[in-house]
Amino acid sequence: MHGDFLADLALVMLVAGVVTVIFHQLKQPVVLGYLLAGVIVGPYTEMIPLAVRDRHSIDNLSSLGIVLLMFGLGLHFSLRKLVNVGATAFVAAVLEIAVMGSAGYALGRAFGWSAMDSLFLGAILSISSTTIIIKALQELGLQKQRFAELIFGILIVEDVLAIAMMAILSGIAVNQSVEVGATAVTLGKLGLFLAGTLVIGLLAVPPLLRYVARFRSNEMLLVTVLGLCFGVSLLAIKMGYSEALGAFLIGAIVAEARERGRIEVLIEPVRDMFSAIFFVAIGMLIQPKMLVEHALPITLITVLCVVGKVVACGLGTFLSGHGPRTSMRVGMGVAQIGEFSFIIATLGYQLKVTSDFLYPIAVTVSAITTLLTPYLIRHSDRVATAVGRVLPSNVAAAGEAYTQWANGAGGRGGRIGVRQVLRKLLLQMGLNMMLVSGLFVVAAWSARHFAASERTLPAWTGGAKAVFWLAAAILSMPLLIVTIRKLRAVSLVVAEAGVPKATAGENTANRRALVAGGVRVVGLLTLVIVLAALTAAVLPPWPVLTALVVIAGVVMALRWRAFERVYGRAQLALRETMTPDAHPAAHAADPDSEPAATSTILRNAALHEVLLPETSPASGKLIRELGLRTRTGATAVGIERAGLSVINPGPDEELLPGDRLLLLGSREQVDQARHYLLGEAAPAAAN
Repeated sequence: MHGDFLADLALVMLVAGVVTVIFHQLKQPVVLGYLLAGVIVGPYTEMIPLAVRDRHSIDNLSSLGIVLLMFGLGLHFSLRKLVNVGATAFVAAVLEIAVMGSAGYALGRAFGWSAMDSLFLGAILSISSTTIIIKALQELGLQKQRFAELIFGILIVEDVLAIAMMAILSGIAVNQSVEVGATAVTLGKLGLFLAGTLVIGLLAVPPLLRYVARFRSNEMLLVTVLGLCFGVSLLAIKMGYSEALGAFLIGAIVAEARERGRIEVLIEPVRDMFSAIFFVAIGMLIQPKMLVEHALPITLITVLCVVGKVVACGLGTFLSGHGPRTSMRVGMGVAQIGEFSFIIATLGYQLKVTSDFLYPIAVTVSAITTLLTPYLIRHSDRVATAVGRVLPSNVAAAGEAYTQWANGAGGRGGRIGVRQVLRKLLLQMGLNMMLVSGLFVVAAWSARHFAASERTLPAWTGGAKAVFWLAAAILSMPLLIVTIRKLRAVSLVVAEAGVPKATAGENTANRRALVAGGVRVVGLLTLVIVLAALTAAVLPPWPVLTALVVIAGVVMALRWRAFERVYGRAQLALRETMTPDAHPAAHAADPDSEPAATSTILRNAALHEVLLPETSPASGKLIRELGLRTRTGATAVGIERAGLSVINPGPDEELLPGDRLLLLGSREQVDQARHYLLGEAAPAAAN
């Protein structure tokens, strides 16, 4: 058995290696090489005497490939980048998914396919390939252009919506129908899981990775990251979602850590190996005879994919206020399907709700559109210019006028400041309540699981329900306390904005107090109703519940300030994690982000050694975060730590108390750097 497995693995990797080398020489995407390798070693190619014996083992390895592939996609996910692109990415992504989903379903039904096949076809055509697009833009050197930034934003939104789509498709596949109530519940639970995992992960994972990185062991860091990856994937499975969702989420969380660049380098070879097996396993499902039989559907689906995505994404970008040229370039940049489409197709295959022909058709369409992607991006500017020439002058003028109007419309408004404050407060309250909801959902699941396996508590106590209700209530207290405080702030803002002094006159204070009180009452009632609904699944008997409510109330009253401090520290930690200074990509253009090096010997260059004390402002920071060269002109060219020397330290090197730093620069620059590193006030420069 072990010999057969090793022989299969060797065959897969050898054939994949040979084919991908050929594709690289031909300057074609290596993903196509993996798919072709799968066809060669698959069971449906009778002319080639190579075939994998144990498909089950390869399928298991390909499942690891899905996890690592989605983790890698998560590493490219940036919460800040999603905020920066604003409404454009959301509008374009939603319009693309709506148009392509509907068009794919309609085309499938026109082919005479079943409703489930057509539904999955629409979902497959809705999502573009993040990996293929990013790789194509990088190879063409276009990743820093404005249209490329918009594409990245659209891909991020698509990835998030694809996760929701997979959850909905799973529910539809099980129930064989679209139930609005069940879909709403599914999305609600998904939102709770996403919010809870992201917030808790952002609070816990970056500090953990920072601690592990201090040991300067790549092995420790890699094993820790892989443990997090597979652990959260397992958590997602236990919560009823796919392992791909968990892997994507933990990847997005790790992407916000300062060690992201180092982790990407470590995880890349592991990810590449297993993702190669994943794509080869996909290729093994391709049946050449079936592709010939379905040549017409493949051709029409490919045309629909390219044309539909260009139109949908281009139109969405244009409606968001961007010019026709940029919109056309964005549309042509996302006109393909890739890894998420494979995963959606895999979902239908595993659930046994789609026909055998859908998977190989999806793979073939992906291969064709992947092949077209570099050419579409390369010639998008020419196509945009040609379209601009053939457009009637009045249409072009109308488009230009709309673009100017859309760009200027967002800047007008009488009370933008009030709206922004309210939006921020309500968003924080909503996030807090989502986390509270998540705690009680986990409590309900844990109570059911515990009650099924343990019966050590007497029935009159409420059993596991009482224990987990009290635990969830205490853990929710910091969130509830801060939510009540923010409700007070909302009431004051609403009262001040809704009762202008110019119209209320002498009654301003009384009217504002009345409005503020009404807002608080309504808000508290809403909060009570929500909590009652959340706790219904874990409510113990009424006598026990009354006692637990009293206990929780006493704990809240006595530890109110402590809970506020806990929330404040968590919020500060989250803000520090999400600050741009902590993100490697934020300093890509910073001179300090490049390895310290010099090509010329300065006439007045000086070397100076600085011992970092505990009180140094540089302790615990990465070199890129210091901005040492930008601030002082001096460069750190060496570090001595515990008898070990680090020559020419990189931008991700963390400085620790007790480090001896070797500085290079002019005497004035070195003096300024020494004062800065020691936390001393630098002397005023002589004029």
